[in-house]
Amino acid sequence: MSAVRIVVVDDHPIVRHGLTGVFADEPGIDVVGEADSGPRSLAVIADTEPDVVLMDLRMPDGDGVPAIRELVRHRTRGRPRALVLTTYDTDREIRSALNAGADGYLLKDASRTELVRAVRDLAAGRPVLAPAALAILLGHESETELSTREIDVLRLVADGLTNKAIATRLRISESTVKTHLLHTYSKLGAADRAHAVRICWERGLI
Repeated sequence: MSAVRIVVVDDHPIVRHGLTGVFADEPGIDVVGEADSGPRSLAVIADTEPDVVLMDLRMPDGDGVPAIRELVRHRTRGRPRALVLTTYDTDREIRSALNAGADGYLLKDASRTELVRAVRDLAAGRPVLAPAALAILLGHESETELSTREIDVLRLVADGLTNKAIATRLRISESTVKTHLLHTYSKLGAADRAHAVRICWERGLI
């Protein structure tokens, strides 16, 4: 199996150096590029063709959200996947990143183990969201009641459709499908899409 290729995007050199060090001894993960701003990351991404991009949100020479939109628009076979790694944990920041197409959102207080697991999960196509960020994102929404749209998405998951196929069927973006799934996992206490489908089936929701 080939190594997971990652690009690190952060305006602080010490952060980039630290993240590179985190992955240096991790088998199967290679840091193939760095950038200090969103706009400059796009050229690095084009040159290195990574599997996962670790993207900061706020950078003086260009923020991460516009760059995420661009990398999503030019993806090939679903790559690269975007993992936001930031200190910002407000509802506005989280929603903005996910709506732009980010596949994961972690806070910089995440442990080394959490960060490495997040990269591997994203490379395997599994979305990632920090528990603290998810709690803020959900706000005052019901923790147990699924919306009609979330149930629609899970029914299509149960039918074996991919996120891309679900997006086409429901006429929504693929990033919106992923956001619905993340909300659903939290509300149901599910570990993944198969677990969520099983819980809903047991409750008679699908």
